[in-house]
Amino acid sequence: MCTVLWFRPATMSALLFSLLLLLSTLCRLGQSMSREEKLKLRNQVVEMFDHAYSNYMDHAYPADELMPLTCRGRVRGLEPSRGDVDDALGMFSLTLIDTLDTLVLLNKTAEFEAAVRRVLKDVRLDNDVVVSVFETNIRVLGGLLGGHSMAVMLKDAGHYMQWYQDELLHMAKDLGLRLLPAFNTSSGLPYPRVNLKHGVRGPESRTGTETDTCTACAGTIILEFAALSRFTGDPVFEVHARRALNFLWEKRQRNSNLVGTTINIHSGEWVRRDSGVGAGIDSYYEYLLKAYILLGDDLFLQRFNIHYASIMKYISQPPLLLDVHIHKPLLPARTWMDSLLAFFPGLQVLKGDIRPAIETHEMLYQVTKKHNFLPEAFTTDFRVHWAQHPLRPEFAESTYFLYKATKDPYYLEVGRTVLDNLNRFARVPCGFAAMKDVRTGSHEDRMDSFFLAEMFKYLFLLFAEEEDLPFNVEDYIFTTEAHLLPLSLSLSTAPRAPSPPANSTVQAESLPHLSTSVKSLWSEEELDDSNFDWTCPNTRLLFPDPAFPRNLRDPIRSAVDKSCPRPAVHREPGMGRPPLRAQDFMANNPDHLELLRRMGVSLIHLKDGRVQLVQHATQAVSAVAAEDGMRFMQEMMELSSQQQKEQLPPRAVQIISHPFFGRVVLTAGPAQFGTDLSKSITGVRGFVTVAEPYSGCAELSNAAFVQGRIALLQRGQCMFAEKARHIMKAGAIGGIVIDDNEGSSSDTAPLFQMAGDGRNTDDVTLPLLFLFYKEGNILLEALKEYREVEVLLSDKARDRGGDAHEEDQTSPASSATLDRSHVSTVELDESAPDNEEVTPEEDVGPAIKRNPEPEEEPAVDKDSSSKSVKAMMADWREDLEAFQQMEKDEL
Repeated sequence: MCTVLWFRPATMSALLFSLLLLLSTLCRLGQSMSREEKLKLRNQVVEMFDHAYSNYMDHAYPADELMPLTCRGRVRGLEPSRGDVDDALGMFSLTLIDTLDTLVLLNKTAEFEAAVRRVLKDVRLDNDVVVSVFETNIRVLGGLLGGHSMAVMLKDAGHYMQWYQDELLHMAKDLGLRLLPAFNTSSGLPYPRVNLKHGVRGPESRTGTETDTCTACAGTIILEFAALSRFTGDPVFEVHARRALNFLWEKRQRNSNLVGTTINIHSGEWVRRDSGVGAGIDSYYEYLLKAYILLGDDLFLQRFNIHYASIMKYISQPPLLLDVHIHKPLLPARTWMDSLLAFFPGLQVLKGDIRPAIETHEMLYQVTKKHNFLPEAFTTDFRVHWAQHPLRPEFAESTYFLYKATKDPYYLEVGRTVLDNLNRFARVPCGFAAMKDVRTGSHEDRMDSFFLAEMFKYLFLLFAEEEDLPFNVEDYIFTTEAHLLPLSLSLSTAPRAPSPPANSTVQAESLPHLSTSVKSLWSEEELDDSNFDWTCPNTRLLFPDPAFPRNLRDPIRSAVDKSCPRPAVHREPGMGRPPLRAQDFMANNPDHLELLRRMGVSLIHLKDGRVQLVQHATQAVSAVAAEDGMRFMQEMMELSSQQQKEQLPPRAVQIISHPFFGRVVLTAGPAQFGTDLSKSITGVRGFVTVAEPYSGCAELSNAAFVQGRIALLQRGQCMFAEKARHIMKAGAIGGIVIDDNEGSSSDTAPLFQMAGDGRNTDDVTLPLLFLFYKEGNILLEALKEYREVEVLLSDKARDRGGDAHEEDQTSPASSATLDRSHVSTVELDESAPDNEEVTPEEDVGPAIKRNPEPEEEPAVDKDSSSKSVKAMMADWREDLEAFQQMEKDEL
């Protein structure tokens, strides 16, 4: 089934034959869906499309989009602004244009002809409105080109559109010319917005002052602009699109071969250096591969393969895809994923890398089943991070491509689930409404045009038989908006094609469907053949047995679905106790090693002293043990990633009121947001009080008492940034978060660093520090005994000797600097064991670097909460002496 990859066929017919045999075996593996059942689901897709499309035409047209809850059209300027989301709206009947080629694919030819006439009669492209270059390109220009492709195909068939004289193409060129002013930059990267009437210059344009754009925004132009150039014969569009792509390629990080998320369009400096395959970057990678497929330029494939190798090395942690920093790709940039990455398994199918596509898709499916839809963002333990779901089609897209590649009927059932959830939870009388919160099922008055442009295409293709289709989809490529561009465009002349190298004849002969002029599009510099992937993968290695896809899916299903009961009666001997947690693991503990063995986790000792962990679910003693092993490996990967975070120095909480006078200094963890105490000469001084509620996850009921004080909060139940915002609203001047994990202490655990919530935290302007349970309990006991306790939050302990009583003279100086040498790790959530440093290992799961054995630590007194304050102070004199020594021995 290699045709789905749209790859160059090589002289490996035996390999392709074995692939077909193997896929036919896979088809027999599961319960095949009957033809009647597929027909029923296909018809259901058509009925759902009719419901959405007819309501748009009845209640919204000629507005850009339908508002399905209020049954009216969304007209920009008449509805409250939604910010950047509204930049897709240009008063050009967006949904109708975006839907044109969907009508043809669903065999609604008469409706298509009527829709084209409406577009030609009603739509204007010279509106005085500022629009997104990216959205207008993929939705409107792509929609016009897809509509033109369908109109030409129908006209050539001799039944419909006989009157058509390339009117949609003329509109597409008009729009392309209106987008071109955005490319008038020194770098060639387009401005993110353009005024359809006035361009980007002059006050009347109300744009052109922006400096930044996202990588996908600049890198998702080539398909539409190249198609426009080749349809019209005007090379200017393709030239500008290639220039933008070339600039992004030159600005990649040369060591990691990754690109950032946001770039300055003038200087080329990366504004956001996080890199992933989701929002902000996604379709840049997609268009590199698809530009090779559509245009036949080997340079695009070379670049894609280099990027892809880095993605699989740094970003892919199957089944997860986690953002990293481009300059330090072993450091994670997030602990959550966004739903736009759901397209990536489909792209991996086109690439021919089926195994990780199956794994990531299965993870996404289990998250979908857990929440009915993919949340806009979800954490690495599959909880909701952002709860919205605007009816995105990327998961359905990957489902279609995986079914096309494997013919596994499992993916038909996945498609059925998508259909059922749309009808059960998103369908409303006037169309389909986006989900405002997947947890509550609440709706948003929104039905984006991409829902009609993409979702129904992929679902229809999933259930349709070949004879149901009005044309051969193998003759077209899907844009990122699922618009159909004919592969015959590769036969057109490319702008300024370089001369072919001497040996290009052999390659040309292997491409019988491409013209010589296109086959010989080579870079002027010599290309390294090792960067090319000319054939389908060796499926004998990918699929060692017909059950292979199922074996990949089962452990992932267990790992995601944590809501299933875990009865202890099914545990094997030795597994009756709670499963081993990653933060408790010690590589030299025989009991831990035995638990690993039962979970199917093996240990490999490396020459450099590290230990590599690898899990084989099939080697676990039971399904429950395999599930525990999967959780353990996931936790270990998270710990491994967290250990690689850049370390910030610790902070100090110094009790300065009577009778402490600065002698008690508590080691505190910093936050990645809020006031930077290292830039404050005096620190923040104030009396402490316990917030109500103690979690700080709601508006404080004792706000009057918190005002002007430092609030004490308990860790848990919400994000740290949310706690900070609540105490700020109450008027607090600072906050201290106390760990809820009883017994935790800075004596035995690495320093904890509090992360933000994934959003902009510039609004948090007070300092927030973190204390482990033991240190926090000292502060709470002091507050309980003395009621009024004053503390100083700072980057280091201050010398308070001048305020101390005579008994203070024997205490150690308290001005020791808290420096990096006291920090053994930095984390976002869980804390790693004190004698092990977790580090990531390429390709195979995490590894553990074993440090020298630490000296025996005094046991933590379980009754420390009942100690007198004087006894607590004595405990901390050793810390002050240690701080002094650290200052002398600073690294």
